[in-house]
Amino acid sequence: QVQLVESGGGLVQAGGSLRLSCAASGRTLSSYTMGWFRQAPGTEREFVARLSWSGSNEYDADSVKGRFTISRDVVKNTVYLQMNGLKPEDTAVYYCAARVWDSGFGSGPYVADYWGQGTQVTVSS
Repeated sequence: QVQLVESGGGLVQAGGSLRLSCAASGRTLSSYTMGWFRQAPGTEREFVARLSWSGSNEYDADSVKGRFTISRDVVKNTVYLQMNGLKPEDTAVYYCAARVWDSGFGSGPYVADYWGQGTQVTVSS
């Protein structure tokens, strides 16, 4: 069993930055592909970024490419989402998720072995 706890969300002005953290307990994340997703009110959950279990392959959604970076700290068993150049349309609840090895999250509705509880990100214009 893996527990995922997100933190780092908050209110920021457009153009600002935030770094989200997803701390895992129960098992090491080195066996899991990790992902960040987001969901704004009234919309479907949206894929944001993914980092393979080996840490060698990163994939970002076109909407955040060049602005967001997913990374992990194996020692701290934590995954991060560095968000720069934030825009009002980035406002959403952000969730981290874990999928064992390279199982994949699908193309929507997304599936995961574990989800965090989410952290709110609000970007003001």
